[in-house]
Amino acid sequence: MDSLIQVNEEIIACRKCPRLVRYRELVAREKRRAFRDWEYWGKPVPGFGDPHARLMILGLAPAAHGANRTGRMFTGDRSGDFLYKAMYDAGFANQPTSTHRGDGLVLKDAYIAATARCAPPANKPLPSELRNCQPYFVRELELLRPRAILVLGGIALRSYLELLKEQRHISNFASFPFGHGTIHKMPAPLPRLFTSYHPSQQNTFTGKLTPKMLLKVFRDIRKYLGHD
Repeated sequence: MDSLIQVNEEIIACRKCPRLVRYRELVAREKRRAFRDWEYWGKPVPGFGDPHARLMILGLAPAAHGANRTGRMFTGDRSGDFLYKAMYDAGFANQPTSTHRGDGLVLKDAYIAATARCAPPANKPLPSELRNCQPYFVRELELLRPRAILVLGGIALRSYLELLKEQRHISNFASFPFGHGTIHKMPAPLPRLFTSYHPSQQNTFTGKLTPKMLLKVFRDIRKYLGHD
């Protein structure tokens, strides 16, 4: 019988994408000077969160010196600092920080996955690499059966919509445009779809995404789930 533990074990052992294997292991050997004393994770990063979550969050990919170092989604980098603070303020996490796997962080009613499970060069996974990762996400969806999905960024939205089109839940992408704070009511029995800019430094340092903007998205999700 499939389980999230089994899916995560298979993700960690995955070597389907030679380019990503080479890159994640190279980064883990060479390291960044600030983290030279760390033993980098250097493997695919499994999903993380509440196994009974009603909210599933879909990110892009592990950061080379973030999750690729720590082994946990959005942990050890500025993107994670930004994301988990908003989740904490909205009641989806027990603390606002995420520094390493043993730091005590617990997600409440939320589970985090990604379109690619290995850190890609230049943060750009190839279409073939995204396809290789898709079956893991499909199994997570089947196991969790979330009531809401939050996609972080346009690539995550596109990947999710491509899956829905393959499964014949939708016929086109045009009906579901990307925009920060957009909410899409999907055909039954699909979960409600929420969209946000990705909490990358490119967005947060420039003010394209502010803490208030991201918190509003999580509060909208909380309000929706409160109706269950």
